[in-house]
Amino acid sequence: MIERPKLRLKEIQRRILREILVWIPAHAAAHGFVPGRSALTHAALHTGRPAVLRVDLEDFFASVTAARVYAIFRTAGYPEAVAHTLTGLCTNACRLDVPTSLRRRLATPHLPQGAPTSPALANLAAHALDRRLSGLGANYSRYADDLTFSGGHRIRGLLPALAAIARDEGFRVNPRKTRLMSSGGRQTVTGIVVNARPNVPRPEYDRLKALLHNAARDGPGGLDRDEVLGRIAWVASLNPARGRKLRSRFATIEWSTR
Repeated sequence: MIERPKLRLKEIQRRILREILVWIPAHAAAHGFVPGRSALTHAALHTGRPAVLRVDLEDFFASVTAARVYAIFRTAGYPEAVAHTLTGLCTNACRLDVPTSLRRRLATPHLPQGAPTSPALANLAAHALDRRLSGLGANYSRYADDLTFSGGHRIRGLLPALAAIARDEGFRVNPRKTRLMSSGGRQTVTGIVVNARPNVPRPEYDRLKALLHNAARDGPGGLDRDEVLGRIAWVASLNPARGRKLRSRFATIEWSTR
């Protein structure tokens, strides 16, 4: 559910992010929307482990209420009136015909998905969650609503405790998206294969290779050149050798024929 702010409000939110929120450190386990960290740093922490447990939080942004956002600004040292104003600028409430549980969350002032300030505020709201989950005895990191644990095969036994901690901290685990992956099969974290080292999934690489082959043979058609380059750069960041092969194929495409 994307709640995109209008242009003027978006500009204000970007200023709040730039001048306030980026200066408040997130927990070390948080890798999403944190300068210097990324999906790759998140996945790399779980490379070469016997088992990887991936857990998803339901309605992550909508779960962070205005009261929690207000508490963040107050903890940062802002007076009540200023904290209330900042909270009002960073939260939203709406009434939509969506499933009942999400409808209630959206009707309560919350972090809107799509606002520039929401990822940083969600990370700060999840600080206690990250601190407590880091103490469960497994390797742990979080990328937005994606919680990842790795270690021995007994990490499945963490599920009751981590679900209870999530509830206690105002979040809820989505059991339909909980997945335990052993080293005998493919282990993926934020779309990155982590069995031996961070790598791009083979099917994703093969699809991009085929796309480039067809574009070189038949012309690029409606392909966006920058988007294709971005996809190649992502592969290259995980597997430089594959990245070089894709760039060689890209160089054979006649983009002027578009």
